[in-house]
Amino acid sequence: MLDTILHFLRALYNPEGLRELIRSGGAPFVCAVIFIETGFFVGFFLPGDSLLVTAGVFAAGGYLPLRWILVPGILCAIAGDQIGYWIGRAMGSTLYTRKESFLFRRKHLERAHAFYDKHGGKTVILARFMPIVRTFCPPVTGAAQMNYFKYLVYDIFGAVLWVGSMILGGYFLGKHVPNIEHRIHYVIFAVIFISILPAIIGMLRAWRGSRVSPSATAPSQVSGE
Repeated sequence: MLDTILHFLRALYNPEGLRELIRSGGAPFVCAVIFIETGFFVGFFLPGDSLLVTAGVFAAGGYLPLRWILVPGILCAIAGDQIGYWIGRAMGSTLYTRKESFLFRRKHLERAHAFYDKHGGKTVILARFMPIVRTFCPPVTGAAQMNYFKYLVYDIFGAVLWVGSMILGGYFLGKHVPNIEHRIHYVIFAVIFISILPAIIGMLRAWRGSRVSPSATAPSQVSGE
């Protein structure tokens, strides 16, 4: 059983393996991954962005019907977030004292909470495009007791924007770049880089902000004397 799980995980993060998983699992596989990634803590490591773009590329090549992954993918992304929201709503502040495990990391929850504090309701949309944050954002939003109707509107808009842009972006590449399905690893690497770019920028800004220049502090020290 463990060997099967490890083999599956290796395939998920290997361009060739991911391609074979999509080909063999089809639309149900794509939708299941999106649902789990957005609905359960266990899904934080799933590669939703690269999965959707790759599925779009294969839809352009005729391996998958576009209509079977686009609308169902959006619905699964919405449904998954609803589960996350109500988990957070039910658990409230106790969510932050939950014991850590392989399936739950408090640091990811705190990262999503900080993102929510900074961006408010827009987080529901912005988090869709940030790995890990999109998994932990719905419970944070629920724990914060955001108005459910307001949350649902943001969530639907975010799901349409995220799933639509990823799948249709891949579909566009598949239609206009010859033999792109044979170079899918370049596409996946580009998607991964773009996905983590906001986190990299945030870390660099925090690092630069934490540095205190001696020349900048000198005048204040002199004037204080």
